Amino acid sequence: MEKANYSITMMCRILGVSRSGYYASAKRDSISKRERKDMELTEKIRKIHERSRGTYGSPRIHAQLKWDGEPASRERVERLMREAGIEGKVKRRYKATTDSNHRRPVAPNLLQRDFSTETPDSAWCADITAVPTATGFTYLAVIIDVATRLVVGWAADTNMETQLIIRALDNALAWREPAAAIIHHSDRGSQYASYAYRDALTAHGITISMSRAGNCWDNAMMESFFGTYKQEWAHHHRWRGLRDMQEATHDYIEVFYNR
Repeated sequence: MEKANYSITMMCRILGVSRSGYYASAKRDSISKRERKDMELTEKIRKIHERSRGTYGSPRIHAQLKWDGEPASRERVERLMREAGIEGKVKRRYKATTDSNHRRPVAPNLLQRDFSTETPDSAWCADITAVPTATGFTYLAVIIDVATRLVVGWAADTNMETQLIIRALDNALAWREPAAAIIHHSDRGSQYASYAYRDALTAHGITISMSRAGNCWDNAMMESFFGTYKQEWAHHHRWRGLRDMQEATHDYIEVFYNR
């Protein structure tokens, strides 16, 4: 009403506010309730994306918002990310590491795709993956606790011989010190079927379980972890060699993923 009698400049001087502050306030007042909610939601999306180190796409951001009690549809999250130019990281193809063409003894599938246990250290899943560097492929062996999804042991090297997975197992046993019997599930790769590794498991009272031939779904938890590790981390770095890969993987597993 007073604008009809006084200029904006004079009213701002009398009220002690800047012209830019006045116009910003007027603009905020003109924004609809939904637009304001979109702005707030976009800021939450941006923070989740930053906490994920720029890796999460709309499915995982939507899942985190849901976990945080923030009601928002998948379509709305996708639209806001698109409008704000927020993108996740995409997958690449990677080198196969399983050699099941051997005559070593294999164990039955005791886990039977049951990844629902809630008892820590009752079942572990293990696998190896190849990670490219500037000087050639390196190899990462990982053991995950089925109940907690924690990486309980891992090791990396420039080869994927049996000693690599034994080091990962030693690291897991040193950290967890499990008292109860464990089912150790892996694929039928030659390393996991080796006598040296089977003897190491048996010496600690660990029961051996293996996937069926050519069935990646039997070890889906490991497939999922390695897919995420590569999508979010390995495929977006150009490591010089093993040492760089080890340091970066330690950062991803111990600082980001496990926490």
